[in-house]
Amino acid sequence: MKQDIKNRLIHLFETHFGEEITYFELLPASGSYREYCRMSSNNHRVIGAYNEDLKENNAFLKFSEQFKNKGIKVPAIYAIDDKQDIYLQEDLGDTTLFSFLSEHREKEGFSGRITEMYKKVLKELPLIQLNGSEGMDWSNCYPREAFDKQSMMWDLNYFKYYFLKLARIPFDEQALEDDYKTFTKFLLKADHKYFLYRDFQSRNIMLHNDQPFFIDYQGGRQGALQYDLASLLYDAKADIPAEVRDELLDYYLAQLEQHIEVDKKKFKQFFCGYVLIRIMQAMGAYGFRGFYEKKEHFLKSIPYALKNIDYLLKNAQLPIELPELFKVLHALIDSPVLKKISSVDNKMTIRVTSFSYKKGMPVDPSGNGGGHIFDCRAIHNPGRYDEYKQLTGMDEPVKRFLEEHSEMEEFLTPVYRIVDQSVKKYLERGFSHLCVSFGCTGGQHRSVYAAERMAKHLQNNFPVNVVLSHREQQ
Repeated sequence: MKQDIKNRLIHLFETHFGEEITYFELLPASGSYREYCRMSSNNHRVIGAYNEDLKENNAFLKFSEQFKNKGIKVPAIYAIDDKQDIYLQEDLGDTTLFSFLSEHREKEGFSGRITEMYKKVLKELPLIQLNGSEGMDWSNCYPREAFDKQSMMWDLNYFKYYFLKLARIPFDEQALEDDYKTFTKFLLKADHKYFLYRDFQSRNIMLHNDQPFFIDYQGGRQGALQYDLASLLYDAKADIPAEVRDELLDYYLAQLEQHIEVDKKKFKQFFCGYVLIRIMQAMGAYGFRGFYEKKEHFLKSIPYALKNIDYLLKNAQLPIELPELFKVLHALIDSPVLKKISSVDNKMTIRVTSFSYKKGMPVDPSGNGGGHIFDCRAIHNPGRYDEYKQLTGMDEPVKRFLEEHSEMEEFLTPVYRIVDQSVKKYLERGFSHLCVSFGCTGGQHRSVYAAERMAKHLQNNFPVNVVLSHREQQ
């Protein structure tokens, strides 16, 4: 983030809240070109956002106002700069549905706890789609007011030019174009008068006080109910088991029936079609960011997407014929080029652990030995104060203490550099495991917070599996 943008964000914060900023942290880059930071003072904590695309900002801010008025769980908007390119929004923490899924799945598989959290999300989805569309000024949508034929063709051609061609998949241009026309004509027969979130996936759903909140809906527009459901249930790296997807689909339909009449058979036919176009759109993004921009992180999603395509080809019952498209999809699954991309199974695993020195060093269950152990005992300890003794480094009051009244940030900056160096070299050499551990006196406050931060840093910057363990909290 450029210094002038940082200065403007700080000025907006201090002007709005009337307090001097005590903490500023640039957040890791995501799949978009927007930039985010976390800022706090003695009494306020927010997420600051910068985006030079003013039309996209306008869509997000207008939708946020509409949703908040409808009681939909989205972040509050506190302040907007006169230039409309920076704004302050509510800080909902760091736990996304995807990070929740990753943490619990590693320990217990795709458990009932995870399924129940997805059901909480699906209970809210009809409210976004139905209530969110009531009184909506669709002229605020960007870049289109509806997920119409033009939008669909953009997505389909995105897939064709940035995935098929870059992955060297042969196809008959005219035959594929004919199938695209047939496909879009079918999709547009679905009722499409609802709010379509556009990117309704696990990284855009925050879990705050055990409830789902929703972010990054600036691409929203008018469209069909099936699209957002497809985005969530076929979210590539979430890799939801087929039987759980079926259960969640039925749960969503039961929730939807509380609001409108639903023809389930017809809904599911259109759902298959929207699953397909959503996967194709996502693969276009993987191709553009991975093949074209050379960002390996996006290539790591391809095996999951191919798995979903394979399942869809075997189980979808579309009432239309798409011979060239289906030929191309089969070719994707069998492609030797795509098979060279690292598979789901050989991704490196990094185990991040917090522990108490009183109870000894942590054991490396991989048997590899080595790795890094960092001593957090030189950092100001919140455990000395009565109000924090029963809390841990995962609790907000302790986080604020460590961010505002300790040397934690100065400690973590060189730690990131050391670990990053190892991770990059391990990936180059094809190593499968690395351990990174943080110790403190009781394994409750400083080490827990540092391990949480390291796990998020690794997840956001490298194509690795991260297993987070707080030994003394188990």
